[in-house]
Amino acid sequence: MAIIDKKGSFCYKAAVRPEFIVFLIAYLVALLAVGLKFSRRMTSLDDFFLASRSLSSGLVFLSLTASWFGATSILVTTDQALQAGVSAFWLVGVPAVATVILLGLFLAGPIRRLDVQTLPSLIAARYGRLVGHASSILLLWYMITLASSQMVALGQFLRPFLGLPYVWGLGLGTAVVLVYLLSGGLRSVVATDVLQCLLLVLGLTWLAVHLARASPLSEVARQAAAGGALGFFVDGRRNILIALSFVLAWMISPIAWQRIQAAGSVKKARAGLFAAAGAFIVLYSLVVFIGVFSRPLFAGRSLEHPLVAGLILSQAGTIVGGLLFVSVIAAILSTLDTALNTGAMTLTRDILGGRSGRVGAGPGSPVRTGRLATVIVAVLAFGIAARMQSILQTLGMASEIMAEGLFVPGMAIFVLKKRTPAAGALGLLLGGGFALLSFLSALRIVPFVLPAWPSSVPYGVALSALGFALGYLIDSLRPALKVPRGFVI
Repeated sequence: MAIIDKKGSFCYKAAVRPEFIVFLIAYLVALLAVGLKFSRRMTSLDDFFLASRSLSSGLVFLSLTASWFGATSILVTTDQALQAGVSAFWLVGVPAVATVILLGLFLAGPIRRLDVQTLPSLIAARYGRLVGHASSILLLWYMITLASSQMVALGQFLRPFLGLPYVWGLGLGTAVVLVYLLSGGLRSVVATDVLQCLLLVLGLTWLAVHLARASPLSEVARQAAAGGALGFFVDGRRNILIALSFVLAWMISPIAWQRIQAAGSVKKARAGLFAAAGAFIVLYSLVVFIGVFSRPLFAGRSLEHPLVAGLILSQAGTIVGGLLFVSVIAAILSTLDTALNTGAMTLTRDILGGRSGRVGAGPGSPVRTGRLATVIVAVLAFGIAARMQSILQTLGMASEIMAEGLFVPGMAIFVLKKRTPAAGALGLLLGGGFALLSFLSALRIVPFVLPAWPSSVPYGVALSALGFALGYLIDSLRPALKVPRGFVI
């Protein structure tokens, strides 16, 4: 039920809505059916985490699109577009398009041809085991934080529809994702991503068409002009820093690398990446359109719940509303399942030692370890989501970890051919250390204040680059100075 409070806030009474419960149950059953149908008996971690490296370009495209188009894309971006207009495209749209194009042009081939399967494995081979272990911890931290941001969105989105307490919403979605993840690994993720991608497109298209009819174009133009909603570079410095943070993080994201390595060939990986770039342009344009064309309907009102929830509850009937409801759930779960699966791959291969076969004996033991790692990552993400309830903040802090701690050492691997252990160690130490201090500062755990994300990104990346340059100099001078290799690493 839509209500307007005394302060002019547009909100909804949290109550059980039986029709949405029916749609949610039907959707979750469909997810489980699809995930279980496309799962198969797995005997190795390649089966569980990389789908035996057999994905077609179409599956790479659909899976990557669904995985990256998550809670921030559909919930935060529409809210931002309602407030700031078309400049909201910078929030996730610009970095998503830029990242997949850059990966397709420059890194798809080198990543697909790598003998190692994860970034920490590559870092350990180039910079030494200590640096590799440190990068594993940073990557796991990133994936857990990313998963928690989707759980936050899930709890917030379900509240006005089902009347569920926030934590219950987290638990419900996490439990369903775990069922099909544990059964089929990446194959189940990809299969359910195809279904979720279809629902996303249908839901966004209906909303855009409905708002184009319901909101008079003259009124939209008047409000847009008055509020500066048509300025693409409004709040340009902040938007550019956000985009920079996401691009640097996603260029070395395990999610993208996993899809590239799971492709059947380099050609299929590139085709899937470029197709995803085109899909992102369309999808994020639809999201921004929805936010801008919602202005006449919500003018002068603050929203207690996400705009998309308000649109579903106030603009759609039972059937269409139910379909839109599950399409948003699809956007959230498609990123959540990927974050959990990829985080578990990092935990299994790079921390528990799965890449060298030390996770157990017997044909099913590595897969059992992968499943256990998936549960561990889910529990840790759940714990963070139960305490932090800002989608953009948690996603921003996740990207800061990657951009400041791992981007410089990770990209240098593709440029430099010789081992440079001191460079990798100092680059990761200074950049990752700054990201950790910035994280603790945001939580007010340390007794000093650092620039908040995204303003912190240039400082962290600069420190990482400085540390890497200093370490590279040490590595270059080591033979002349006769410094033993173990002195640094």
